[in-house]
Amino acid sequence: MKKLAFIAAASAFALAGCGDTTDASEEATADTVEVPADDAMADAPDPVADEDAAMSDEDIEAEMNVAEEEAEEAADAAQATVDDALAAAEEAQATMDNAAE
Repeated sequence: MKKLAFIAAASAFALAGCGDTTDASEEATADTVEVPADDAMADAPDPVADEDAAMSDEDIEAEMNVAEEEAEEAADAAQATVDDALAAAEEAQATMDNAAE
């Protein structure tokens, strides 16, 4: 309980430090929300295309085919594992049934 009180008090103090207005009835407007966000991004450089990261349509298609083949192989392996587990469970059940008789 002491930990909860400490966390609640710390949270209250942290939230009290947020914002610079003492008027709780002030609405959030574009001037109070969007302008500070725009000012924060004013010095950021413009995005540029990374030529090394670009792939041709053929490369994209080849990668998708490889990924699809790998996914199908993984699904087949998972299905084989499930089939093996079911066979083992059925064998164990048969052994238990035979032992009970």
